[in-house]
Amino acid sequence: MSWKTRHRSFYYEQAPEPEDLELPPDQTALLCIDVQNYGLPPRETIEEQARWGWFDQRMHETVMPNLRALQDRFRARGIDVIHARIACLLDDGRDRSLSQKMPGWNNLLMPRDSEASQIVDQVAPQGDEIVVTKTTDSALTGTNLRLVLANMGIRHVVVTGIYTDQCVSSTVRSLADESFDVVVVEDCCAAGTEELHLHELEIINMIYCHVVSSDELIGMMNLA
Repeated sequence: MSWKTRHRSFYYEQAPEPEDLELPPDQTALLCIDVQNYGLPPRETIEEQARWGWFDQRMHETVMPNLRALQDRFRARGIDVIHARIACLLDDGRDRSLSQKMPGWNNLLMPRDSEASQIVDQVAPQGDEIVVTKTTDSALTGTNLRLVLANMGIRHVVVTGIYTDQCVSSTVRSLADESFDVVVVEDCCAAGTEELHLHELEIINMIYCHVVSSDELIGMMNLA
């Protein structure tokens, strides 16, 4: 089954197959969202190791290797690689959006110079690659990324990162609302569980983005 028929929700079960994607290199950028140290902490207990088992395995064995390989292919072709990360500008986090102040797991207090807020070394920026810092879930809403993309002539954004059902989804929706053409690379993303990951792909596919695999993207962009 190809990207044209996978991950279809109820609304698109009977929709015709989409046209082949055209992603001109000079109008396309790879956006890497929130692959930061905070997302891969040591799991302190056996219970936490089990609870996060799917996510941790997917990140180490699938997402980060595939994302790094994709970054390298984009760089080799001179196609822009852009990074977004969560970090607050003030140490006390007063500048964070409400979504990052809510009680519980998503209460992310990560000053911009903290170790937790840094991008994981394996997929870190190289050279003068753009890094935007956000205090929101959406990388578009919380930064000047929309203006930057427009200035660079980017119309097609290839989205990767974590978490599929949170910051990735929020960014995808914002980009779509701004009329960017959005592609999500399914094996370069992860959510807390496989169920959440697959469910969110089904929700956003065909209305806010097209969901493809890294191999499919490499083929359609001639990145092999």
